[in-house]
Amino acid sequence: MKVKVLIADKFPEEHIQKLRDAEIEVICQEKLGENDLSDVVEDVDILVVRSTKVNAATIEAAKNLNLIIRAGAGYNNINVAAANKKGIYVANCPGKNSIAVAELAMGLIISADRRIPDNVSDFNNGVWNKAEYSKADGIYGKTLAIIGVGNIGKELAKRALAFGMNVYGKDIRRIEGVAIKDFSEMDQILPIADVVSIHLPSTPQTKGLFNDEMFSYMRDGALLINTSRAEIIDEDALIKAIEQKNLRVALDVFADEPEGKTGSVSSKLQGQKNVYITHHIGASTKQAQDAVAQETVDIIMKYINSGIIAHWVNKAVMPDHLYQLAVKHFDKPGVLASVFDVLRMGDINIEEIENIIFEDGIVALCTMKLQSAATNEMLKTIRSNPNVLTVSHISV
Repeated sequence: MKVKVLIADKFPEEHIQKLRDAEIEVICQEKLGENDLSDVVEDVDILVVRSTKVNAATIEAAKNLNLIIRAGAGYNNINVAAANKKGIYVANCPGKNSIAVAELAMGLIISADRRIPDNVSDFNNGVWNKAEYSKADGIYGKTLAIIGVGNIGKELAKRALAFGMNVYGKDIRRIEGVAIKDFSEMDQILPIADVVSIHLPSTPQTKGLFNDEMFSYMRDGALLINTSRAEIIDEDALIKAIEQKNLRVALDVFADEPEGKTGSVSSKLQGQKNVYITHHIGASTKQAQDAVAQETVDIIMKYINSGIIAHWVNKAVMPDHLYQLAVKHFDKPGVLASVFDVLRMGDINIEEIENIIFEDGIVALCTMKLQSAATNEMLKTIRSNPNVLTVSHISV
């Protein structure tokens, strides 16, 4: 029986063919919306999406679904909580579109400084206003604050440094791999920044992060770039900051963005002065899409051939304190079952397990992470099995 893959967004044809060449049944329906998926996903094994939302109803309707792949980095368009309840893997393709998003962010910085869109608009409307558009500051020597120094933030830093900008970074972890200054607090980094560029995931901690308080720290006339997630900015607070502090804003994402690829659009940011908006195209270069598509194909093939999920994002984070039980045993039927029986009788849950076979297939080593410690009596019982060679039990 063939594995069935549904691709619910635009996907390069050459990579679709790679899946078909591997005798995988591929269904491509790039115009599906969030409320359409539940009607077509029932017998699908693997679902691939870019921007299309995968809601709880879709996951509930899927009878065979084992893997959802976000063909991109962020995966906030997937209801991970619903996937967890059905034991469905969720994977993504981190880092593959980083350069494309960084390129757009850099382009928005330059466009906002030189007011390129306004230049073009005036020309197309028959207006010549060289005196007005000759007032750009230039970005050389200006201070850029990158909020979120992951793959995209680091790529932007490289480009900004090449333009002679002073680059600072704020991240949840230590910043490594790029020569920028590290600031720990927003009230330290925002007041010194001429340009602030946001590169954060959408999480409960980042939702609405840029609110009245954050905007109060920013300099008058500063430039704000967001190519990450719309939810990070409180748009009402942003509009007030534009009016009060003359902020200049360039966004690739905004609230209530249309799900479809074409059609009408409405936003409270329309008609606002100093605001440029692009059509959520940060990752939409051929280079980036080819890299993401190849990574998606690799994830699918690895899963089918080995059962291993690359970039598995909804794997549980293990508690800081567990107990490890390592049992070296003859590789025979029933040996591990006897060990499991002992743990079951002691009401001890196995959180993780790995069984590795030695060369020649005679002996194996089973390593288990336990929720609680095994008693000495339980260890004695396990050791009494003649097919068990050694037992070690430690706190990790």
